[in-house]
Amino acid sequence: MTRPFVTRFAPSPTGYLHRGHAYSALTAYAAARAANGRFLLRIEDIDATRCRPEYEAALLEDLAWLGLTWESPVRRQSDHLATYEVALDTLRAAGLAYRCFRTRKELAAQAQSAPHGLPLPFTGAPLPAEEEAIQLAAGRPYAWRLSLAAAQQQLGGFSNLTFQDHTHGLVQADPANAGDIVLARKDVGVAYHLAVVVDDALQGITEVIRGEDLFEATHIQRLLQTLLDLPTPTYRHHPLLVGPNGKRYAKRDRAQTLREIRAAGVTAETLRRELGFS
Repeated sequence: MTRPFVTRFAPSPTGYLHRGHAYSALTAYAAARAANGRFLLRIEDIDATRCRPEYEAALLEDLAWLGLTWESPVRRQSDHLATYEVALDTLRAAGLAYRCFRTRKELAAQAQSAPHGLPLPFTGAPLPAEEEAIQLAAGRPYAWRLSLAAAQQQLGGFSNLTFQDHTHGLVQADPANAGDIVLARKDVGVAYHLAVVVDDALQGITEVIRGEDLFEATHIQRLLQTLLDLPTPTYRHHPLLVGPNGKRYAKRDRAQTLREIRAAGVTAETLRRELGFS
């Protein structure tokens, strides 16, 4: 029996959408329509310091202008922190997560001291109980990190971790490249990787269609899926859209936004054609 086709577009409302976002959203939307499947919109807004309501309102307006439709209600990560806490509890109970008290400055110093100037993935270990109690009593901030060593021991290695990618074929996952990723922080109940795998499972996502810049993230997310007994979607990492200067479009580089394109009188049909969608 063929499984249903369910995909999603999951922007973060930390700025206005640009051509790169439009290309990714249209790629997922076109794939869903071609497969007679479902297209979902998810708002990844766990970064409370950067996400803003006006950006969310703008992205909804921009996507509708492009001609996209999606199912309601839209899932917002900030509405489901308790759900992510359950997943984190599962990892903690299995001895797969530990508190890390390293500051950003300490982590940066460690990266700079790496041989050949190449920063190594961070790996650590739980502090002894007495030392951890001292840090907690002092109110030191911390992050919950996934213990790769504990995960490897529990699974007997990572050789059985694979995922299917439309471009790369069957991929042997290598979670070690990511190190002991942050699962959550003391002041934020979840971090990106954990929220994404939980959301994809709960929403029944069967096809994750996103930019190739997130290909490496799939390796550690594949491990989390196994540790949490979650299904693994099929992946499609599309090429990144680049501008005339050869650089990919990015918010931090002040790429021209869809709002600016609209204000210049460009129609949605024209932009869709420009991006390769009729």
